[in-house]
Amino acid sequence: MKKQSISENLLYQRKLKGYTQEDLSEKTSVGVRTIQRIEKGEVQPHLQTVKLLAVGLDVNLEELIVVENPNEEVVKRKWMLLIHGLPFLGLIIPFANILFPLFLWIHKAEDNKIYDSHGRAVINFHCTITLLFLISLLAFFLFPGYNFFATGAVFLYGIVVSIINIMSALSLGNYKYPLSIPFLKQKNI
Repeated sequence: MKKQSISENLLYQRKLKGYTQEDLSEKTSVGVRTIQRIEKGEVQPHLQTVKLLAVGLDVNLEELIVVENPNEEVVKRKWMLLIHGLPFLGLIIPFANILFPLFLWIHKAEDNKIYDSHGRAVINFHCTITLLFLISLLAFFLFPGYNFFATGAVFLYGIVVSIINIMSALSLGNYKYPLSIPFLKQKNI
């Protein structure tokens, strides 16, 4: 749904009241040229100007000004932090790096396609890392000469990639989990 701009709202409210630009100018002490420029979208008016126009039109300020919901972006950032950060619980609780993001993804996937996409990527990556980690541990115990280097490398790689993706998801809204096996494929819409 397209949000109305202040220019569209002003034009609509002025015509709804049956005022000309000159009539509105007389009621508000805002110049005719300023009203014209606002209605054409050439300028972004000061809040005080918008207040004067709202009083002159006898409407609430919210009917003219376009107010973005700042909480929406904050909520989205918090969910991104949870989706990408929950796997770190796997350092304390075995398999929590998969299970907690999986539960969160099941809960949030229908709410927003961004949560669905990020959740799938996180789960795929941590399933892959867990699988590689288990294989490297198995190789360590089956082959006594095998050193612990591969297990440590997988562990460190998982942590570094996760931290990079937390920062990327919070600042840019994107992610990149290389070497992930696509256990959960992306939906084709």
